Amino acid sequence: MWWVRGARNWEKESHCSRHTSKKESRNLTQDLVLSFSPEKTKNSDNNKVTAWDRKNERDYVAGGSCPSKATILGKTVIVTGANTGIGKQTALELAKRGGNIILACRDMEKCEAAARDIRRETLNHHVSAWHLDLASLKSIREFAAKITEEKERVHILINNAAVMRCPHWTTEDGFEMQFGVNHLGHFLLTNLLLDTLKASAPSRIVNLSSLAHVAGHMDFDDLNWEERTYDTKAAYCQSKLAVVLFTKELSRRLQGTGVTVNALHPGVARTELGRHTGMHSSAFSSFTLGPIFWLLVKSPQLAAQPSTYLAVAEELEGVSGKYFDGFKEKPPAPEAEDEEVAQRLWAESARLVGLELSGGSSPQ
Repeated sequence: MWWVRGARNWEKESHCSRHTSKKESRNLTQDLVLSFSPEKTKNSDNNKVTAWDRKNERDYVAGGSCPSKATILGKTVIVTGANTGIGKQTALELAKRGGNIILACRDMEKCEAAARDIRRETLNHHVSAWHLDLASLKSIREFAAKITEEKERVHILINNAAVMRCPHWTTEDGFEMQFGVNHLGHFLLTNLLLDTLKASAPSRIVNLSSLAHVAGHMDFDDLNWEERTYDTKAAYCQSKLAVVLFTKELSRRLQGTGVTVNALHPGVARTELGRHTGMHSSAFSSFTLGPIFWLLVKSPQLAAQPSTYLAVAEELEGVSGKYFDGFKEKPPAPEAEDEEVAQRLWAESARLVGLELSGGSSPQ
């Protein structure tokens, strides 16, 4: 977004020349807050930002509740990374609508706690915690095998879990962590569950991507950053571009099966996903940019509304292969629509995860 780029440039310039006074910074922040207002002239006579302004600005920028009232009574839902943040709130929203919810998480202590919280808040006792480590192909296969054995149907799969801008870590199988978790892990999981999803049709897959995919590029010569100097931001953008490309190619392969798949940018949310970004370690960012991010960054509850919408909305039945920004369908980056790139990524991903050897079905 232009406002994200602007904020980054503003901070960079301020670190280079520290001539802006605290008073001037406060005034500039106030002006930026007011500039987003649909009724920005309400207090322009005294240039004050009131509590009324702040509340309405957050509603205006962050979006609202899921517009669909559809229920999913008795339907089985899997949400990865559901112990906190957007994943937990998405699971809670779908539990309210009567779904049988499976929280698929690496940290079982947090996962069990999240399941208890959701059961207590929704009075829906069909909420369970299952172990899934997307940084381990072995764990993914064990999870999928257990689902296949114990569940006749899976109606909704929400691939929510993600790693963002972590250090140069690798998965258990040697993949760069962000590419491994954000794309390869969900690629294998989804393929292993396709037979069950097809048997449950009409069923849906929701892949959480990010606006950051527009800055991504698929470097097929070095997908795992083994040759290049590691760039944590570029690696994140590549992983999220891979999610959109995967969505496009999977949708093509699923035509006529009754299974739909769409990609989603849920918005920028205040979650643990950004713990590696260092945003809060800068005193300048915290003091000067804090009010701006307070205005523009969603709560996990609001950020979960688009995921809920794509999972349940009756008007989206049959819609597949699309990219959504919040509740609205929008065109993704040009590279994300390149069919040749999508097919090449599919083939390379299948090779990396050993899909042909995993016992999973092919969507073709």
